[in-house]
Amino acid sequence: MRRFRQMIKRILLGVGGTPYTSVAIQCAVSLAKRFEAEITGVTMFDVERLANVSTTPIRSKAAVERVSLTREDVEKTISEFTSACAAEGIKYQVKQEEKGKPFDTIISLARYHDLVILGLRSIFEYDISFEEPKDTLARLVSAGVRPIIAVSDTFRPIRKVLIAYSGSMESAKTMKRFVQLSLWTDVKLKIVTFQGSEDKALQLLYDASDYCRAHGFQVVHEWNHGSPKDFLLPIASYWQADMIVLGNSARNLLIKQVLGETSLYVIRNSDRPLFLCQ
Repeated sequence: MRRFRQMIKRILLGVGGTPYTSVAIQCAVSLAKRFEAEITGVTMFDVERLANVSTTPIRSKAAVERVSLTREDVEKTISEFTSACAAEGIKYQVKQEEKGKPFDTIISLARYHDLVILGLRSIFEYDISFEEPKDTLARLVSAGVRPIIAVSDTFRPIRKVLIAYSGSMESAKTMKRFVQLSLWTDVKLKIVTFQGSEDKALQLLYDASDYCRAHGFQVVHEWNHGSPKDFLLPIASYWQADMIVLGNSARNLLIKQVLGETSLYVIRNSDRPLFLCQ
């Protein structure tokens, strides 16, 4: 008889020195402790971009100060990360990259990790383009990195999870991955779908709920005939969800707009963590 093996053994953590990093560390450490996993902390520190080299002496001085302050913040965060791991007896390593593009390093390292954890809002420090995936999360998703947890700036125990489900293959993959990983115990799920047809919506909700219950979850569901962009976050807030599981409605949205209009809107405006597995 084969022994069941936990699916999470290596966690990749973005250490960026932002207000979200402490929550990301807490999330990573708690999951690593549960699954007896190891954590790789990678610094998100782009010296070249921060320096913004200029021939103007005043600007050059400001750039040097900006790099110095950011490096100090990152070093403090690394110390926080290593101390948290040591306190819980968790195996860890730190990858400090200051040359090239640090998020390209994350994409490369993600190939050999089971889960990526980042700060939700800190990923939008750089300009966003709908033509090119310049922001971090969009780049990770478009590169095929999965699954990703993007944490908010406040740590909260995960007890209630809202799953946005459209019935597309991409949306189903995200839902199934979250359910199969079973990252948290005693979690209650709410599946919400946004459809014009009530018959289609109820069938999708029945099938999705049946799947989740087969994996031992408590499930409730809701049909909304409005726009997910307008109603998803209010539903999450009203139900007091601790996390949102977010998948794309169709593959072509990922190609055309990297994350899709609704997903990008939710990432920009959500006040609670997201689970992404495009």
